[in-house]
Amino acid sequence: MGFPTVLILIGAVVAFTSATTAGEEDVCLNGALRENLIVSMPRNKDMAAQHSFRCSENTEGRLQHGMSLGFVTPWNNHGYDIAKWMGHKFTHISPVWLQLRHNADMKYKITGTHDVDAKWMREVKRKGAKIVPRLLFDGWLPQQIQELQDAKAREKIVKLITNVVTKYGFDGIVLEGWIQLIASGHVELAVDFIELLSNKLKELEKDFILVIPAMRGPQTVFGSKHFDLLEEFVTAFSVMTYDYSNFMRTPGPTSPLNWLKQCVEHIVPTEGDPRRKKILLGLNCYGYHFVSGASEPILGDKFIELVQSMKGKMKLDKEASENYVEVRTKQGRHTIYFPTLWSIKMRLDLAEQLGIGIAMWELGQGLDYFYDLL
Repeated sequence: MGFPTVLILIGAVVAFTSATTAGEEDVCLNGALRENLIVSMPRNKDMAAQHSFRCSENTEGRLQHGMSLGFVTPWNNHGYDIAKWMGHKFTHISPVWLQLRHNADMKYKITGTHDVDAKWMREVKRKGAKIVPRLLFDGWLPQQIQELQDAKAREKIVKLITNVVTKYGFDGIVLEGWIQLIASGHVELAVDFIELLSNKLKELEKDFILVIPAMRGPQTVFGSKHFDLLEEFVTAFSVMTYDYSNFMRTPGPTSPLNWLKQCVEHIVPTEGDPRRKKILLGLNCYGYHFVSGASEPILGDKFIELVQSMKGKMKLDKEASENYVEVRTKQGRHTIYFPTLWSIKMRLDLAEQLGIGIAMWELGQGLDYFYDLL
């Protein structure tokens, strides 16, 4: 399944506020201590002590220039809170609510509307962010995708989508379905569908963000030729630049910095091309825990719990510009890659350098002080 004048951050940000309950006394740190937190090898005790604070003097405006998309999910209530508290840091918030499903005989339906929270939407919109729910092509088979060669089928689905957007007052959608749409081998079919949906959303003055896969080896599921075909039809492309090592047996980074740069150049090769502003670089708020030849995602609360209980210092993977910690227990050797203030800042700096935006997956999974960097 949406990325920054970050260079001035250290001098500009001088305080944190507890992100717990409303009315709790602000806890502020001076600039020198803040600078000490953004280091390539942070101390466990600093992360444990400061991760839940956010800066009270950095509550207005954004430090970024490009678009910024933040995903939230129904199974992570803290993400909903982050969107309310820090919505002003994002141009778009995408709740992962909707699924486009295929029934028999060319009948289609959108599920997930029971998760729509109108009150929460109003609160986030008051912060200035647009609400663009993710819509997933869920469970479609290649032969079912082939039905979209029929213009009537495409029109039926597009009408279904625009009706939901209008009914619930969404500001657009984030469509995750590129891989499904090209599963039948007909790129033209995918382009025709996206063009039709784009035209209808533009008539409604709604935004359209397309989720696309990151570059993986020699196979090109989405490259510069696809970008050239679709760029005029979409508001932005959210690139899933994470999970780099999760299928490997050996521990490794989640989103190596050099790979991120290659992914962007793979889509828009020319440096300085203004169309790059439509690319949203995927930033993971979660990490990966490797042990005994297996891996699993790890979220911020569990990460803090582990670094407090285990004896191991944060290390630096220089090639990937990511941090990790290694410890040994009776279960074996544990390696945990997890984002830090420093690693996120490196990626925000890259986004600024390349002239692109960001898409964070997902809000509430990481450490609360991450959002002060935006």
